[in-house]
Amino acid sequence: MTRVMVVDDHPMWRDGVARDLTEAGHEVVAATGEGRQAVRIAAAARPDLVVLDLQLPDIDGVEVISGLLAALPGVRILMLSASGEQQSVLDAVKAGATGYLLKSAGQAEFLAAVEAAAAGEAVFTPGLAGLVLGEFRRLATEPPRTEDDGAPRLTDRETEVLRLVAKGLSYKQIAERLVLSHRTVQNHVQNTLGKLQLHNRVELTRYAIEKGLDQ
Repeated sequence: MTRVMVVDDHPMWRDGVARDLTEAGHEVVAATGEGRQAVRIAAAARPDLVVLDLQLPDIDGVEVISGLLAALPGVRILMLSASGEQQSVLDAVKAGATGYLLKSAGQAEFLAAVEAAAAGEAVFTPGLAGLVLGEFRRLATEPPRTEDDGAPRLTDRETEVLRLVAKGLSYKQIAERLVLSHRTVQNHVQNTLGKLQLHNRVELTRYAIEKGLDQ
């Protein structure tokens, strides 16, 4: 069971999403239509995942993402928006969103995305994943940032898992490829996130591409 907070300013849509989550066995710990309120209550509600609309009446979703991650580091954020505009998607992912789903998604697709995002996997409406990876590849061609001698060192296994993450494999596929349990793969990813001071799989993928591990 995943603890979920729903943030959407349309009451009927917000209630419908909350109902679908509850019927699927998840716990909806909070629901609000305002971004600032979402940030304020996040630390107390302690959701594992936030389902977040991009366009809110007080502040936009990108600002909410930053506030949520500051209030509750490590929280997963799944964008659920009517906008599939390229810049909106990229801004949300760069801010730290775990995934981006359009509101045209069906119930089954939405619930599958919730489970994947809660597990830390990057999940996108078909067509958007290529957009995000393409942008990360573009950023990877920019002059590399200078690293100090104290840069964190990954184990051989962590590097191996990171390489497969960069290739777009799911945790299940990585586990099968390396003959490991799903939990072990998750642990390696979490350890790597901690060492690199990153928040989610999307940021991890960008890091791996910058290092050329997807080649």
